[in-house]
This record gives sequence, structure tokens and C-alpha cells, in this order.
Amino acid sequence: MAGLAPACRAKPGLSYTVKTISRKNLFQLLLSAVVEKNLVAKFLVANILVAYAVVVKAEGAQAEGVQTAENVTVEAIADTRPNVILILADDLGFSDIAPYGSEVNTPTLSALAEQGVSFTNYHTSAICSPSRAMLMTGVNNHRAGVATIPEMTLTEYSNNPNYRGTLSPNVVTVATLLEASGYHTYMAGKWHLGHEERNLPSRRGFQRTLALLDSGADNWDQKSYIPIYEQANWVADGVEYKVPDDFYSSRSLVDKTIEFIDSNHADGQPFFAYLPFQAVHIPVQAPREFIDRYMGVYDAGWHAVREARLARAVSLGIVPADTAMVTMPTTMDWDAQDESLKRFQSKRMAVYAGMIEAMDYHLGRLLEYLKATGQYDNTVFIFTSDNGPENSGPHDPTGWLTSRSVASLGYNNDYETLGLKDSYNAINASFASAAASPLAYFKFYTGEGGMRVPLLIAGAPLSIEPGLTHAFSWVTDITPTIMALAGVEQPGKRYAGRPVEPITGRNLLPLLRGEVDRAYQPDDAVGYELSGHSALFQGDYKLVRNRPPVGDGQWYLYNIVTDPGETRDLSQRAPERFQRMLSAYETFVRENGVLPVPANYTHIRQLVINTLHKQLGSNLVLLLLTGLVLLPFYVAYRVKFKS
Repeated sequence: MAGLAPACRAKPGLSYTVKTISRKNLFQLLLSAVVEKNLVAKFLVANILVAYAVVVKAEGAQAEGVQTAENVTVEAIADTRPNVILILADDLGFSDIAPYGSEVNTPTLSALAEQGVSFTNYHTSAICSPSRAMLMTGVNNHRAGVATIPEMTLTEYSNNPNYRGTLSPNVVTVATLLEASGYHTYMAGKWHLGHEERNLPSRRGFQRTLALLDSGADNWDQKSYIPIYEQANWVADGVEYKVPDDFYSSRSLVDKTIEFIDSNHADGQPFFAYLPFQAVHIPVQAPREFIDRYMGVYDAGWHAVREARLARAVSLGIVPADTAMVTMPTTMDWDAQDESLKRFQSKRMAVYAGMIEAMDYHLGRLLEYLKATGQYDNTVFIFTSDNGPENSGPHDPTGWLTSRSVASLGYNNDYETLGLKDSYNAINASFASAAASPLAYFKFYTGEGGMRVPLLIAGAPLSIEPGLTHAFSWVTDITPTIMALAGVEQPGKRYAGRPVEPITGRNLLPLLRGEVDRAYQPDDAVGYELSGHSALFQGDYKLVRNRPPVGDGQWYLYNIVTDPGETRDLSQRAPERFQRMLSAYETFVRENGVLPVPANYTHIRQLVINTLHKQLGSNLVLLLLTGLVLLPFYVAYRVKFKS
């Protein structure tokens, strides 16, 4: 609405009445009507001028001149469309919050679950950036330009439009669409969809932003957590930002969200706020008071946690009573660990739980602010995670190599200060399996543990019956659902005069309101691929392939409604379905530009290569150093399997 004079600016989505208009502002409005390019703005200007003429006539104004008071009032009648807050946890497992069976205390999320609908069969990408791309656009991540995260993209694929790791210019974000319809749009948290100016959130529809551009960062300071970044890259409203000395991610991001919302609270416009937390991405860190609440809770080990969470999930109706679980090959025998290592592992998980509760606590502060300012009852809340739990923590965090690596980044891994400022902490694959209980696999992999995560949708404007839905839903469904809440039409294949990728997700409102029992029909197929790990969902079934080193590269077929733990392969018992779904997956590959992955690809190896390439820039030096870095691991691998 740039053409409207500031004193007389009208907002899309609002209706206006005119009391009095001065000669000066009348001239500004007339000028605006001439230069304004936005058709909605032209319409509003024209209506204000018509209303002005009616007022003048009613007051007996003379034809030869305008005689009216100099004080101007353009009175807004508030837009009653709901506010929407999209809350995204990072690397949160399926059973990591209380409504899904966790022992972690999450009263804020439990309250939302009691008021809304909990999705038990919601799926997302197995890694962060692709999830965020689909979440923001409603478009498949390959078509959106984010096949995987840039830190792990093959160098030979980095110039392919589907593999650049940044949002394509041919997709439109939900923030852009809502802003154009009259919403205020705010974002505070992790972005990870591009560092270049055209892809900053402030250029992608968000009016106010505090954004972490990287894959992760320290929660207390400006430090990076991996050597590919020199420091954590934060921007505020498109400008480089230095985090303050009293920064803690969950608290500070909620503070900023409240600040943004409060800045425009009085104007009557609805808002869309995107709050992507850093919790519980590595480094896993939390204030001491939250960590202390979980000291000793995990002393029985990961097997006990996994079993207890399954039992609670069954009692809550999250999974079937006969749900079976597989023990991942990455899960160690807890009883075989020495006592000092058990003590350390237990505290690592205590920090993880404390970080989740800290996120929930600060989210609760946001809800209390909304209640205190009278905005809560007109707000819809959507909470989910970008993928399953991270499994990259070393099994022995006290080893020499781990300690040296942590120190090189400016951290320590001392037991006494674990999780506090300057501490580097991450759970290992064994506790990651517990975090995903009762599911198989975890982040990076297409098993249910990597892709099935919590989804809560709640809020008075929905007018829905609280409860559970076991219907399949997919990450691209969030954008069209938000648009339906806001009364905004989907753009189709063109927007703002240019071709764009059409939204492929489904509006979940009919499902939420009980008008339908599924968002997808039994024959609808939803495909997904990440670095060769593959999945296709159709009806109650899932076709899945996980590559080494954790998977075996073979295709399997599961009924994930009756067998969410993926324990009973149906490929031999249902060969026709198996072949149909394989064919549907190949169609997905062709239609979405999915590229093959070399047999020796692993995400850790590629991260090392890309880090060295960025720091050294020489392919020859890169090749030599990569060999030196990987040689000890290769030797250890050969020794292990020859002995």
C-alpha cells in the first residue's frame, strides 16, 4: 500500500468509515488514487472519497468549495479473521512431549492438546530445510529448491535448481500471501532457507524478523556449532544482528515474538507469527533449573525410556495397543555400559528434557501475554517439529577425539556444566531411538522415527471437538490450512505476474471439523526422497528404503496404521501393492527432478567435504585432506569387521 499517504493509509481486510477529511488529506488521497498500483488500495481510496462526498453533502457543504474541519479521523473496524501462530520445534521426537507419551513436563503443549486436535499420523521431511521449505510454501521440497540441506548437498548437484538448498524464486511463502491480504507477519527463530538477500525472511513476506540463517547455533551466544560457519549468522529485519549477553534462544525468541505482536496490537489487523525454536537441535543446552528437574530420571537407560513411552502412548490412544518395536542396530546394550558412561549419558538426556521443558515454559509466556491482551480467544495455534530426533551425539562423549573436536569450536563437554553456557551436548543414537519411541530410525532417515512427529492444532476460532485424528497428513498441508483460516485463495500457477509452483498440500480444516474422515484418498500417493533415503505413502501403507550405514538399501512395505513401528514387512505378502507403489515412486522421481545418489554417499562424509571445500577452496587440497580425515575411520572399520 505504498501509494497511500501515511496519515490516511487503509489496510486490506479492514472496512473504514469517514468522519472528517481536511483539504490536505483529500489532496493526498486523490494523488494516491492516481499512483496506487494495488487494486485493493485503489478500491479503498475510492470508497473513502465516496464516503467523504456523502459526509460533505450531509453537512450542507457548498458546491463552490469544501468547508470541513482540519482534524482527520479514518475510523477502522477491526478485521475479525483469526491470528495464527505456527510453532516449530527442532529435532523433536514423536514421543518427546507429554501429549504423545513423554515423561517430560510440557504443560503448555498439554493444554493445547486438550483444547485441540492431536495428529498421530502426521509426517514431515527427515531433515530440517526441506521441512521448512514445504511448511512455508505447501510445495514439494525438490520443486521448492531444497532437496536437502546445503551443508550436505553433493557439490556436483549444487547448481541444480532443485538442489541449491535455498527457496526457489518460483515459490510463494504463506507469509507473502497473508501479508498481501492484510495480515501482520512476524518471524523469530531458525530460518535455514538461504543466506542471500533475496531469500531472507524479510524478503519472503515477513514484516518483522529475528532470524538464524544457519542450520543451528549455540543457544547462549553467537557461536557456531559446526566448523562450516565462522559464527552464528543472525539477522534482524534483514540486517546483521549481534545476540545480547543475556541471550538464551527459547526465552529470547519468545520475547521478540511478543515485542512484534505488541507493536501493532492496537490497529485491529490480525497477525501471523512463525516461531521456529532452536530446541532441541544440537548443541542441546538449557538453564540449570530445567536440567536439575531431570537429574536421575534417565538412570535406568534408553531401553526403559523407550518401553515406558510406548506404554503411555498406548494408554493415550496415540498408537495401537499391539504396537511392536524394533531395536535399532545403533542402540547399545545399556547394561553393558560402565557406570561412569551411564552417569554421563543420563545427564545428556536430562539436559535434552530440560531444553524441551524450557521451550514449553517460554511458549507458555507467549500464551499468557495473549490472554492478558485479549488476543488469545482469536488465535489458532499450530505446533509441530521439523523432523525426528537427532542421533549424532558420539556414543562416548568423553573420548579424546570428541573432546578435541568440541574444544576446537570453543566448547567443553565437562560433566558438571553439561548443557550450560560453553557446553557442547547431544544425545546419541540410543537415546534418539527412545525419543522417537515406538518408531524405528530417527533424523536423516525415512523410517517413521525420522518422519512422523507431533502435530497439535488448537484455538477457539476453529470451533472443533478436541481429540485425536489418525488420518494421514503431510507437511505441505500446513500452508493451505493457514490460508483457509485466513480466507486467502491459493495462487494457482501464477502470482504477481510470474509463474509459480502450485500448492499441492491439502486444507486440513474439513478434517479438523469432522466434515471428512481423511485428507487424502486411499489411492493418493505422497512421495519423498532425501539423499537416496526414500518413502511413498498411499492410504494406510508406506513404501520405504533406507540406505547404509544404518539401513540396507532395500525396499520394504508396511501398514503404518496397524504397524507404526515398521516391524512387519508386507512386500512378499502383498506383491501387487508393492509393485504399484514402486511404480508410483518412480513417477514421483521423474515429476520432481529427484537425482540419483552415489553409492558411497553419507551425510557425515559430505558435511566434511563441504566444510573443507568452503574453508580451503581448493579441490586438490580438499581431496587430500578428505582422505586424511576419513582414513582413520576406514582403518577402524576394516579392523572391526576382520576381527
